[in-house]
Parts: sequence; structure tokens; C-alpha cells
Amino acid sequence: MYASIATALLGASALAAARPSEENKGWGTTSSSTTEYGAMPSSTQSKGWGWGNNGGSSTSSAADAGQSAFSFPLPNGFPNVSASALKDLEIAAQGVPGNGAAPMVSEDAKTSFRFIAFNELFEVAFFTELVNNITSGHYTVPNGQSANVLRALHAVQAQEEIHALGANNLLKANGANPIIPCKYDFPVDKFEDAIALASTFTDVTVGTLQDVQKTLAKDQDPVGTIQLIGSVIGQEGEQNGFYRNLNGKIPSALPFLTTSKREFAFSAINQNFVVRGSCPNIGDIKLPIFAKLDVLNVDPNQQPVNTTFKYAADNDNVYSGNPEDLSLVYINQQTLPIVLPLKMPQQNGNTLSFEADFPGDFPFHMNGLTIAVVAKGKDFKSVDDVAAATLFGPALIEIN
Repeated sequence: MYASIATALLGASALAAARPSEENKGWGTTSSSTTEYGAMPSSTQSKGWGWGNNGGSSTSSAADAGQSAFSFPLPNGFPNVSASALKDLEIAAQGVPGNGAAPMVSEDAKTSFRFIAFNELFEVAFFTELVNNITSGHYTVPNGQSANVLRALHAVQAQEEIHALGANNLLKANGANPIIPCKYDFPVDKFEDAIALASTFTDVTVGTLQDVQKTLAKDQDPVGTIQLIGSVIGQEGEQNGFYRNLNGKIPSALPFLTTSKREFAFSAINQNFVVRGSCPNIGDIKLPIFAKLDVLNVDPNQQPVNTTFKYAADNDNVYSGNPEDLSLVYINQQTLPIVLPLKMPQQNGNTLSFEADFPGDFPFHMNGLTIAVVAKGKDFKSVDDVAAATLFGPALIEIN
């Protein structure tokens, strides 16, 4: 068997914040087959979750479950920080944002930076709650590592705040509205699971920022924007080495990390962590949110070997055609998409269930992050082709 999928992270997280905000100014240094843009499929928060549901267990949204969702602002006013608060934030982050003039960018680049702001706001929420869960004693850090872990996570939290401020300030400099945070629900209830989840979504971020760099280059956006994204990829990679090491893995997963698409990351965050209806201007982000896909039979200790996985897709008026026209597509490392047929597809209510092979052994050696989606078609030459035809996903599978 194969794949430790962010493990089966079930349970409630709590800590919310609602505090007065201040004002942030300036750029960086101061303050078809899919649903319509910004609209979540009706079933996305009703079953399982694509980051690695084990056994088909169900996780509801915070709003549905009556839990306390995480909300902004933070005590320092973030996402709207004063000049003095920003100075403290830079000290905590151990560095400063760029201080040059904001570049003028293309419309598609604005979409990328809207996504980046959306992603970074989610990450700030996650790491803020993680730190609170450790300091409050709700999480136990093993092996007497609490002080070292908190030192690292305080810096990460501040660094993600600066990432979010930078993305939103670039948008404002280009005449676009900043992305306003949502409310969030994180389905983890112990330290090890939270770190495994952080590692998985950081893997996805690193892969998605590759896509951002590619689109910036394709659209001939200013070279400095590509350089900026490269610096963030490195920072996120440093983070993930730390998370992997905490959970007993080697720091570097692969020689060439798995690529992704903006659409996949945007869908995954909305499907799994965003409280429905809590995002004031999510419609500004012109990316689709796909219907949910869960992989069900995963052993956390699986190895990269050939096996078969069971999947469940939330097919609530998403696809009514012949399942034989669909494919399960794996994206792993920098290799070409692996396209496989759906085995024994069966529609039960709003759920499309099926099995699919997982060719984890030679010649693919599918270590690290694997992104699984269901797409219409059989012939995909690139991850771009896959994203354009995707109906369900992503399900995220982690090995090693």
C-alpha cells in the first residue's frame, strides 16, 4: 500500500480572534466543468476532505458543526497594520519586505497576486491558531521541543503576514482591491497532525508558485515579480524542511518538487478550510473551485508501491455523462501527467465512487506530494491541460 496523506486529520480546532484594526499603507514596506468564479459547489463542505481523508470520515465546516471559526483581525491589527505595528512585525519576521516601487502587472498577474494574498491569509490564520494551541497547552509538543518550535513558528507567522501584506499592497498599487480574509476551520486536534497538514499545504504552495512564475514569464510581466516569487518559494521550502524533520522525515522530499496549478490550490483551500460564505470578495479571484474529491483507503505508513485506491467525488450536478469518458490523473514531481481509467464507477446519490490504480513503484517512484484529480478526457500532455479539463479535485497524497 502507499501514501501518507497528511494523515487522517479529524477533530476540532478552536481559537478565534476578533480585535480592533488599524490602517496599513503603501506597497510592501508599510502597511464548463467547473463552478463559477468564487462560488463553492453546494457539496464541497459536506463530506471528507481532499487533503487525505482516511476511511471516508466526514468533517463539517465550522459553521455547520457549531465550532468557533478562526477570524481576523489579529492583536496587531493585521490584516491592517499601523507603521509601528509593521516595525514590530518585521522584527518578529527577522527581515523586511522589498522597498522598491510596486511593478505594474498584467491582468493575469493580478489574478496570481489575488490568489497569493488569499493563500497567505489562510496560512496566517493557520499558524496563528497553531501557536495559540501550543501556548495554551491544547497541543503537546514532544521531546521537549516546545521552545524551539515556538521560536520557529512565531517567525513563520510573522513572515506569512508580510507575504500577505506585500501581495495586497501590490494589488492596491495596480488599482485593484486587496483580498479580505475569510473565516477558517482547521480540522486537526493534535500537534503532529497540525505539522503534517502544514507540510502538505506548504508542498502545494511551493508547487503552485511554480505555476505563478510560469504565467508571469509567459505574460512578460516585470522580471522582478518572478524574482520575488522565487524568493518566496525558497522561504516556503525552508519551512517545509522543518515540518518534515519534526515528523521524522528527511528535510528534502524530492530532487524536483511536485508542480501544481493555481486552480488546484484555490479549490483545496476553499473545500477544506474556508467557512462557506465568509469571504467578502472571493469573487475577485478569477479561478474556479472544483468539486471535491476524496481518497479513502490510505495507510499513513504506505510506501511508494503499486496499489489501488478508492475515491469518492462529490458529483452534485457536476457531471452526468459517461464515466468512461473520465480519467483519474496523477501529478507528481516534474513528470508528465499519469492518466488512468476509473474502475467500477458507481453513482450513489450525489457521490461518484470508483477505484483507480496507483503506480507508485518503478518507473515513477511517486514519493513526495501527488495531486490527484478527475478530468474529462484521456490525453493530457501537461498540468495545464489537466487543469483545463478537471471536474473533481484535488485529492492530495503524501509519501516519504
